[in-house]
Amino acid sequence: MAGQALAKGEPRADDLDDFDSLVRLHRPRIFRFLLASLRNRETAENLTQDCFVRAYQARHQFRGASSIATWFMQIAANLVRHHESSSRLKFWRRNLQSDADVADLGRAVPDHQQSPEALALVQEQVQAIWNAAASLPARQRTVFLLRFVEDMDLLEIAEVTGMKEGTVKTHLFRALQSVRARLEGAK
Repeated sequence: MAGQALAKGEPRADDLDDFDSLVRLHRPRIFRFLLASLRNRETAENLTQDCFVRAYQARHQFRGASSIATWFMQIAANLVRHHESSSRLKFWRRNLQSDADVADLGRAVPDHQQSPEALALVQEQVQAIWNAAASLPARQRTVFLLRFVEDMDLLEIAEVTGMKEGTVKTHLFRALQSVRARLEGAK
């Protein structure tokens, strides 16, 4: 993060020379964010690849003002915004249903020794949250996913999205209100 010491083991700007290692390290997180954002495996795979191609092409422009992980996430968030605003894809997005499996979106069930009924209930609850998150406006959805899927703090989210911290808080608050309201309405 800008102005802060990088975490121990965090790659630095001079580590961009070993780009293959960076891709292996950060690809799962970028793919998970894109899959959660777009809920389409093929698109998430394509945009994950595009994220790293763009980063590779711009690697010499990386100033080190943020961590490499944050830089990659900024590129991914921009790709999501661009993808959603692309008018030629709107028709297809409206007509395609989500092909993301709830199990792929997080493996949210930590205790695999639960009863099948308990597992089914948890999966149903997770699906309801994903459906509610999918209906959020783009900025709210991005902030929500970065906070709860990627477990980023508010300052990191602000850095990734280019928003002020107060704006991030507002979008997160509104997203949580909307998700809660939708979940309450589904009961």
